Amino acid sequence: MTLRAKRADRSGSFSGKNAERAIIDIGSNTVRMVVYGGSLRAPMILLNEKVAAKLGKAMAETGRLPDDAVELAMRGLRRFVLLLEDLGVDDIDTVATAAVRDAENGGDFIREVTALGLSPRIISGEEEARLSANGVIGAFPGAAGVVADLGGGSLELVSVAGGTTGAATTMPLGTLRLPEFRADTVKDMRKSLTQIVKKAGWDEPIDAPLYLVGGTWRAMAVYAMQQRDYPLTDPHGFSLDADEAADLARELADSDGDTLSSMPRISSMRGASMPDAAVLLQVLLKRLQPTRLVFSSWGLREGLLYDRLPAHSKAQDPLLAGVTVFADLRGAPPTLATRIAGWTAGAVPTDASGSERLRLASTMMALASMQVEPNIRLNHAVDWALHKRWIDLDGQGRAMIAAAVAANGNNLDLPDTLTALASQDCLDEAICWGLAIRLARRVGARSRRSLQVSRLSVSEDALILRLQESQSDLLGVPTEKDMKLLADRLGLKPQVEFVPDDELNDIALTQPAA
Repeated sequence: MTLRAKRADRSGSFSGKNAERAIIDIGSNTVRMVVYGGSLRAPMILLNEKVAAKLGKAMAETGRLPDDAVELAMRGLRRFVLLLEDLGVDDIDTVATAAVRDAENGGDFIREVTALGLSPRIISGEEEARLSANGVIGAFPGAAGVVADLGGGSLELVSVAGGTTGAATTMPLGTLRLPEFRADTVKDMRKSLTQIVKKAGWDEPIDAPLYLVGGTWRAMAVYAMQQRDYPLTDPHGFSLDADEAADLARELADSDGDTLSSMPRISSMRGASMPDAAVLLQVLLKRLQPTRLVFSSWGLREGLLYDRLPAHSKAQDPLLAGVTVFADLRGAPPTLATRIAGWTAGAVPTDASGSERLRLASTMMALASMQVEPNIRLNHAVDWALHKRWIDLDGQGRAMIAAAVAANGNNLDLPDTLTALASQDCLDEAICWGLAIRLARRVGARSRRSLQVSRLSVSEDALILRLQESQSDLLGVPTEKDMKLLADRLGLKPQVEFVPDDELNDIALTQPAA
């Protein structure tokens, strides 16, 4: 869809990048607008607003969208249209899901939305399932299992494998409809829900992960993280094995919504729906018998973005795509990071615990951190690594990036958080990456020439820095200190050699594999 932008002035763009695309998601619980920018393989959220209109709150009783909910939704949509015009965003995808597609007056509502200049489309339950599954495929490359997308009006189940979606089913088991199935006991409610799930054809063990999409599932992940003193804050990618999942579902099914709503980071709307959703989760765990649960913050909206990407963009590494844009905006262009990562690789190779993609991401993040004021640099950069929503990055990888960034600033006393996420071997490897990055950037102040006239390598028991003779004055006292820091960490002796200018050819450095 396109809305004709009124303004060409983009001086108010976010983070130095213009907004590229907006998704308006008209759901049964909320009407939400998200504006994305940066790399659409790992999109940056520039603006995220919602209105809790609860369009589907009366579907069971009346089969209609309530007038007050429609009025609230339209008020939010009118605001969204004005914001998008002012921001110059004209690539807008507007979709409506369960409540609108099932409501007797859904067509009337869509006509009102169209009159605003939007081009809304009602998507079927099967398409909703497929799009949510595409979001999971984009967030977890190689994902294989079943996606369970729990919205306000429906539950979608769809299988995924090999980058494609398989069988998809929609059921009227959204959070607004689950209270209809409440009974005298939780056991009776489970029986009712089981009948619906079995009738829909989902009654065989999947022997694979169950990926959970939806705000109420994520609230359950937040609860589990808090109960376990988990050191990270983003529920995206949080995982529980089968036994842990069963314990969580049982605990929440027997809990009180008001008590849950009083907990930090759990809204009253999510807290109220969590006990019923937990009963539904018990049913899914018993019928599907997944190996583990994986919580995904990517779903329908991100699936819409991923669906439009060309094949070569889908094949991009989402971690590197996201970090590249983030670091470039902070003075660390990818070409520089690639050169420095290549310069360090000869002396500090990647061991079994790491990977070249992690080394390159660490290098970009470390270089970006140097643009931050020294007195706040370390905390900022460690928070970037641990708590920003990076895609396809687990806790160990986050800890290794944080350790490399800290070592780049010669901060080797790592926070306890990192040791809770990664082994000492992993952290030691990342510390060496960081010290090598520190040496590379301080040899010649990040200049391209300094990386061309020098080489770092290991020979027997020595860490050797070779410099062209004409550039020998680059060897300053700070460089000698940094050489000793890295050599000591590697258990080697620091050694500097000056070589004829023609001995180090002016060639591009080895580029780590993305």
